Amino acid sequence: MNPQEQEGGQQYEYINTPMGMPQQIRGDRADLLDKIKPELVVEMIRHKLLGEDLDRETNKWFKIQSLQERALTDIGAWEISNLISSVASINISISKLSDVEIKRRLLRISKTAMYMSVTNWEKYGIKNSSQLWFIHEVVFTNALAVLKQADEASIQELMKGTITENRLVQQEVRKDGMLSRARRVLGI
Repeated sequence: MNPQEQEGGQQYEYINTPMGMPQQIRGDRADLLDKIKPELVVEMIRHKLLGEDLDRETNKWFKIQSLQERALTDIGAWEISNLISSVASINISISKLSDVEIKRRLLRISKTAMYMSVTNWEKYGIKNSSQLWFIHEVVFTNALAVLKQADEASIQELMKGTITENRLVQQEVRKDGMLSRARRVLGI
């Protein structure tokens, strides 16, 4: 039916009236937090440092033979990825950090990665300086990405704005006089 129809000399109009107020569902924020998973990136980095790639069909990691000469050892990949996990966590992502705090933390984690790599070069399977720079870039870039999520609480602001609205709308038929009175009451 059209919004306005005449039937037997009577004019009818269908209007939608809300039956409830928007409600915030507590699960929205939990769902958002479940989708922010920096620890999955840490796992991926560990496998990449080991010279592995993910087979998307079987969802299993496999070694790439051509990368094994430059791959880190198990202990090297685990220790570097564990270092990254100190910043790549949901707690850091939803924190509120200033630019100065981010820069200081980024500098500390990058220096630590270099100290660990130089001190343990043999255990980590480091054979040349380019591997050191590669480790530095992996740690620096990923730490920066996670720490910038916490820049001025950007994730917190996103979570505050996450609301799901549930509305029940009922369609009613109003006759001539009732429609104008209903509009006055509803302020339409």
